[in-house]
Amino acid sequence: MAPEPEGVSASKTLNKSSSLSSLRSSSSSLFRDSWFYWHVLPSEWDIFWLSTALKLLLFPAYRSTDFEVHRNWLAITHSLPISKWYYDTTSEWTLDYPPFFAYFEKLMSIPASFIDPKIVDLNNLNYDAWSVIAYQRVTVILTELVLGAVLLKFIRGSVDPPMQRIISASIFLHPGFLIVDHIHFQYNGFMYGILLWSILLARNGNKLASGILFAILLNFKHIYMYLAPAYFIYLLRSFCLSPTGHILIKNFLSLANAVIAIFVVSLGPFAIMGQIPQLLSRLFPFTRGLNHAYWAPNFWALVTAADRVLLKYAQITGAKFAINESGVASSSRGLVGDTVFAVLPNIRPIHTFIITVVFQLIWLVKLWRSPSYKSFLTALTLSGWTSFLFGWHVHEKAVLLILIPLSLLSAERHAYFRTFIIASVAGVFSLFPLIFTPAESIIKVTYSALWITAVYLPLSRRVYEYPISILYVIMDTLEKVYLSGFPFLMLFVSVFPLARSRPSPGPSAMEFLPLMATSIYCAIGLVWSFMRLGYIYLQEETKYQGQLSEIK
Repeated sequence: MAPEPEGVSASKTLNKSSSLSSLRSSSSSLFRDSWFYWHVLPSEWDIFWLSTALKLLLFPAYRSTDFEVHRNWLAITHSLPISKWYYDTTSEWTLDYPPFFAYFEKLMSIPASFIDPKIVDLNNLNYDAWSVIAYQRVTVILTELVLGAVLLKFIRGSVDPPMQRIISASIFLHPGFLIVDHIHFQYNGFMYGILLWSILLARNGNKLASGILFAILLNFKHIYMYLAPAYFIYLLRSFCLSPTGHILIKNFLSLANAVIAIFVVSLGPFAIMGQIPQLLSRLFPFTRGLNHAYWAPNFWALVTAADRVLLKYAQITGAKFAINESGVASSSRGLVGDTVFAVLPNIRPIHTFIITVVFQLIWLVKLWRSPSYKSFLTALTLSGWTSFLFGWHVHEKAVLLILIPLSLLSAERHAYFRTFIIASVAGVFSLFPLIFTPAESIIKVTYSALWITAVYLPLSRRVYEYPISILYVIMDTLEKVYLSGFPFLMLFVSVFPLARSRPSPGPSAMEFLPLMATSIYCAIGLVWSFMRLGYIYLQEETKYQGQLSEIK
C-alpha cells in the first residue's frame, strides 16, 4: 500500500488531536452539566425554605387519628417480630399498608427508639408528647425531599424550564400535601415523589426503570393500583413490543423479572409464613361501605344525594316508591359504615369494579393505539380519575391521584389548563372537611386561595385561547359560574354549624348537611372535568395525535 502524503498524514494527526480535544471538552462539559444539574437556583431555595418554615410552624397544629396510626405502626414494627405485624390488634389502628411501607416504618422506628423509647412502646396508646410530635412531623418533611429532588429534575430536563419551574413549584407547594401530610398527617409527598420519579423516567425514555419504580411504589401503598392498568398497557406496548407488534423477548423478560423480584422481596417473607391471606384481608377491607365517612366527591356521592332527594320527595308527596327502611338513616349520617339506599338499588363491590373496568378500557384502548409519553400521562391521569369516581369506599384524600399528574398537563394548552383549574379547585376544597379546627381552617383557606392565584395567573397567560364558537363561550361562562360558587359554599359550611349550635340529645338529620353539600358540589366539578379530559384525550386534533410532546 502506498504511503500517505505528508500533508494527509499531518491532517489526520491534527484531526485525531482535535477529536481527542473535543472528547475531553465534551467530558468536561458533561461534568459541569452534571454539577449544574443539581445546582439549586436562589428562587428554588426561597421556595424550599419558605415551605419548610411554614411546615415547622404547623408542628403544634391539629393532627388527625392518622398521627396515632403511624405512631402505632412504628411501635408494631419495632416491638414485634415480622410474623406478628399483620396480626397485631393491640390498637384499633392495625397495620394495613403493604410490606415496603412496613419496612419503611421499621427504619423510622430505630431513631425514634433512641429519641424517646415511649414512641415505640406498643402499649403506650395515644402517646402525644412533644418528642413524638416533633419526630413524626420532621420525618414527613425529610422524606418529602424525594418529591423536591424529582421536581428539580423535571425542571432541568424540560424544554421550557421557566414554565416547568412554575408547575414544579405548584406541586411542591400543593395545598393537598399541606392539608393531608403536614396538618392531618400522612406521607403522601414521599410516595408521590416516587410516582413522579417513575413518570420522569418514562418521559426520558427509561421505561424499564420507570416500571421498576412503579412496582416499588405499589408495595408502599396499594392505592396506586388505580394507576396500574395505564402502566401495564404503556410498558407492554412501548417497551415489550416492537412498533410492528412483535414481542421483544429481552425487554419483556427484563421487566417481568425485575417486577417479580420486587414483589418477592416485599411479599416473600409473608408467603413463606403462609400469611398472604391475612395480609390481603388488611389491605382490601371490602366489608366497609360504599362511601367513606366524609363522602369522597365522586359519582357515588351524587348517587347517594339523588337517593336522599327521592326519599324526601316520597315523604312529602306520598309517591309510591319502594322504601327500604334500613336505608332511611344510612346515607345521611356521615359515619363509616355500610351505605344502604332508601329508594335506589344498593351498590355492591362487584358493580363498582365492573363500571371502573369499562371506563378504564376506553382510555387503555387509546393508549394502546398511541403509546406516546403524553398519551401515557393523560391515560394515567384518567385511570386514577376513573377509580376515584367509581371505586368502592374511596377516601377523599385519593383525589391527589388526579391532581398531581394532571398538574404536569396543565400547560399543554388551554383545554388542559381549564380542566386542571376546575379539578384543582374542586379537589382541594373537598379536602377542607379533614381540617375543621378554627385556626387551621383559616390557614387552609388562605393558603389554598394564594396557591390557586399564584398558579392561575402565569399559566392562564401562557395558554389563553380565544373562544372559537358560541358553544365554547357558553361552556366557559358556565364553568366560571361554577367556580364562583365556591366562596358561597365556604360561607354556607362555615355559618350552618353556628346556626345549629343549640344542644340536642343526639345527631339530627341535618347535622351532616355541610359535608353533604361539600361532597356534592365538589363531585359536580370533578365529574365534569373528568368528562372534559376524557373528551380531549379521545378527540385530540390530528396535529396533536401521536406527538411525544414534552410537558412544559
